[in-house]
Formats: sequence, structure tokens, C-alpha cells
Amino acid sequence: MSEQTEFSFRRAEIEDIKAVREMIQELADFERMSNGPELSEQDLIRDAGLSGGPEYCQIYVLVDNATRHIIGYAICFNSYSTWQGRALFLEDIYVRPAYRKRGAGARIFREVAALAVKFGCRRLDFHVLSWNPARGFYERLGASNLTASEDWHYYRVEEAQLKKLSSELLP
Repeated sequence: MSEQTEFSFRRAEIEDIKAVREMIQELADFERMSNGPELSEQDLIRDAGLSGGPEYCQIYVLVDNATRHIIGYAICFNSYSTWQGRALFLEDIYVRPAYRKRGAGARIFREVAALAVKFGCRRLDFHVLSWNPARGFYERLGASNLTASEDWHYYRVEEAQLKKLSSELLP
């Protein structure tokens, strides 16, 4: 059976979020950051706009057509490049271990790429931990490692520092 008939890719629904949250924890465990995920199912439902509010992210699931189980997910959001315009940022992509090496990861990645094309994006951006063996997988699918090729570094400002910076604004 091909990955096209074995799996279905679709936008997540409220009833899918429990499985997505479980897989977020599985991914955190794999990345050796088990205490990392702070989001609840309700947070994900709210932030994906599934309860009628604004959409901050898009959540997609990959379903095993034989069992109807959700076996992977992708979370992405719209981004923007001052050089190229519309972009899509892939925050997370995950496939449960039993489904790896069966085309499930490549299916999700290709589906997200197709979404970027559909949305008129010029690029798809994402981050991968340096020790993650999936780096080779992404490179085989045509992704460029900007750390190596363009010397870009990834930075973050955490919540406490955000509050400090905002409090430093003059009244």
C-alpha cells in the first residue's frame, strides 16, 4: 500500500487534540525535554481557532486509514520574510515510532509543503536540533541547513525577559 492510500492528512478537529497533545509529549520526551510542554488540550484548541477565536497556529493530523488512529501531526503558522514575502513556519512535525520508515513523515512534510504552495508562500521554515537524526531526512527532501550555509543563529526571548523589556518602555 502506498503512503497516499495508507494515510490521510487533514486539518485537526477538537476531538483530535487529545492525541496531538499526547504526541507533543512524546516528542518532548524524544528531545530530552520532558518537562517542556506547558500547553493543555484547551490551549491547543483555543490557539488553533477550533473554539471560534483567532487562529494562532494550524494543526494537521496524519491518520492511519486502516485503524483510523492519528499517528502523526504537524503544527505550523503563517510567517513573513522581508525579502520574499509570505512564508510558512513548521513548528512541529511528529510521527509515532511504529509508523516511521513507512513514508508517514515524508507524507506529512510533503503535505505541509503543499499547504505552503496553496497559501502562496515562497518558503517553509523550521528548526531541527543539531543531534536529531531527522536532519538527514529533511536534507534528502531538499531542505537547506541555514546554520551551515548562511551562518544564521536562532534566538529566543523568553516570557520574563519580554515582560522586562516591555516594562522599560517610557510612559
